[in-house]
Parts: sequence; C-alpha cells; structure tokens
Amino acid sequence: MNRPDCFSTRSWHRALRATVLGAAVFTASMAGAQTYPEKPVRLVVCYAAGGNADLLSRIFAQKLGEALGQSFAVDNRGGANGVIGAEIVAKAPADGYTLLFIASGHSINPGLYPKMPFDTVKDFSAIGQVASTPLILTVNAALPARSLKELISIAKSRPGELNFASAGNGSPGHLSGALFNSVTGVRIMHIPYKATAQAITDLMSGQVQVMYPTATAVLPFIKAGKLKGLAITGRQRSALASDILTFKEAGLSYEASTWTGFVAPAHTPQAIIDRVNAALVNIVKSPEVRERVVGLGADPISSTPAEFSALIASDMLKWGKVIKESGAKLD
Repeated sequence: MNRPDCFSTRSWHRALRATVLGAAVFTASMAGAQTYPEKPVRLVVCYAAGGNADLLSRIFAQKLGEALGQSFAVDNRGGANGVIGAEIVAKAPADGYTLLFIASGHSINPGLYPKMPFDTVKDFSAIGQVASTPLILTVNAALPARSLKELISIAKSRPGELNFASAGNGSPGHLSGALFNSVTGVRIMHIPYKATAQAITDLMSGQVQVMYPTATAVLPFIKAGKLKGLAITGRQRSALASDILTFKEAGLSYEASTWTGFVAPAHTPQAIIDRVNAALVNIVKSPEVRERVVGLGADPISSTPAEFSALIASDMLKWGKVIKESGAKLD
C-alpha cells in the first residue's frame, strides 16, 4: 500500500476543519436568528420627528415590536437629507440590533453630495420596502390647463415663462420637476422654497404655476377648487385621490414616487434580514396598517430584500442622471 501524501493529508484536514467551522458558524447564525431579537432594537430614522417618514416609521416600529416580541425604539437622527442617520447605522455592529428607516433621499444623496461618509450600496443590507408615496403634479387654478397634455402644450408655447416650486434644491419635488422637463422637453423653471407650506401658498396665489407635492399636503386645496391636480406619479391611482389619473393613464411614461423602507448594516446575518422581512410582509397585509399608511398619502408595499436592493440601486442611477443633467445643487 502506498503511503498517503503528507501534504494532501494536511490539506484534507484543513478543508475538513474549515467545513466544520463554517457549519458551526451557520448553525449559530440560524439559532441566533430563531431567537432574534433577544433585546430591544434601535431603529434610526434619518429624518426629523413629525414628518411623513417619521410617522410611517412609527407605525412599522410598533408592529414589528408586537410581531417579534421586543421593542423597536425610534431614534430620530435628522440632518443632511438623511446622511447623518445613515452614517450612524453604516458604522453600527451588524447584529440586527441597529436598523435604519430610509426614504428615497437615500438614493438621491450620492448624486448631490460630492463626498459621502459611506457607500450607499455596499455599507447596507436591504431588508424591504414598506411604502411608496406618490406626488401629484399640481397647478394653479387659473392656469388654463385641464390635463397633462394641455400643460405640456402651454409650457412648450411659453418656454421659460412657467415656474415650478419645491421644498428646496435636491428635494423630491425639485427632481420630479427636473425629470418632467427632461421627459417632455419643456422648460419650466425651478423656484426652491424652505418649506412646503409656503410653496403651496405661492402656488395658490399664482406666483408659481406648478408643483409636485404629496397628496396629504395638497388634496384639501384641490378639493376646494383652489388648485388643480393633473396627474399622480404612482403606478396606480391614490386611494385618497381616485379621480386623479396616473401619468401612464394621462399618456406619459414617467415615474417619480418616493418610497420608504428598512435597511441594516452590511453583513447583518441573512437569517435576521429574512426574519425582519417576513414580519414586515405580514404587517403590510394588515388592514389596520394599510388604512393608516393610506391615511398618510402612501401606498403600502412589501418587497423581498433583493427587490428593495435593486430599487435603491436603480434609483441611484436614475436620479444621478437627473441631477447631472439639471445641474441640481444643494442650498
């Protein structure tokens, strides 16, 4: 009998030890996921308290706590359009006990900031989307446009004469208007405001003619006849404004809804990601949650981690292109 080759034997033992170690790590990870969470979870919300993103985060934090048996404590860390809160989570331990609630500004920021303190894709693990908030293309009541087609016609006949308002440079309302200009070939000029309320006031008075606010911000004025809603950016009509056409129904391929969802630090065990995602999917199905989310002007949506990761990446490309073409800059 030939003597075994010593090098091959040592290699075999090393491979065996690696396999056993990997199996042990996997088993420990699965066991940890089955008992997760064993202590309260910190949910960093990278926006100030009181806004729509914060209100949505609190709905899901409460329901996650009920579903998983531990509190999900909301920690508002607003500032820099969400960058401050996101940096905290990017540098947190990847153990599932620090999560981040983000809005679509997360995908916009890389195009606006010349230098980011983290990698928007590589430093996070997507868990799942929970809502999509459409914007309503809204015009001054005196503007003689009763449809999207008529607005485009008026804008083309008066290049540079119409203005659109937003809540500030780089905001979803600003980039939605810039995308509309690009898609339709019109030139409606951007006027940034420091607050949505002041922008809507000037829209009603006619100082600006166009705006892209959320449904909850503008519907009372549309219903009162003070403004006109021409089209909504969602893929389906809003339950709050079922008489307003989607852009697709109005004849234009255009998508600019904002979204919200959960991410974790990169390298968080997949079993934990999947456990939180499964809970979120069930929460979104709840009639109570759906009613509360719709009441905030959003559409409840569930996704897989992979789907949400793809949305974040695709929106980075989409808005990065809009920012570059429009020359959008932060105040």
